[in-house]
Amino acid sequence: MATEGYALATIHEFVGHELGVSDWLTIDQERISQFAACTSDHQWIHVDVERARRESPYGSTIAHGYLILALLSQFQYEVELIPAGVAQAINYGVERVRFLAPVKPGARIRDRVTLLAAENKGDRRVLLTVQNTVEIAGENKPAMIAETLAMLIGR
Repeated sequence: MATEGYALATIHEFVGHELGVSDWLTIDQERISQFAACTSDHQWIHVDVERARRESPYGSTIAHGYLILALLSQFQYEVELIPAGVAQAINYGVERVRFLAPVKPGARIRDRVTLLAAENKGDRRVLLTVQNTVEIAGENKPAMIAETLAMLIGR
């Protein structure tokens, strides 16, 4: 669906519709290792390439699930989730997250963004519920499906 006319004033018309699909992003081992350093999650399946090649059921390291979750902000900006007429958008949390398939180094992922709900909260505020389906190029199963929340404050 084209998001022409997508604005805070018309946002309810877009509930149930796909707002867009992000560009493909390649996940490399450097990004995975940097995420491990930032979070102190150095579990071998993420950072020890040789051990993962030998012992992992995937034959390689895999990205942290929370790395994929953290990339949703980037993907949502790409699809212009925040409509015209918004003075401020606040990350309001995550309703549900499921990690369904591993993301190996070299894999390309993208986010398919669908607006599930737009709930008026009064005082120019609208709470969005968005479904994010992170696809892996060449794979049938998505890496992750997450419902995220954003509080929009109108101008």
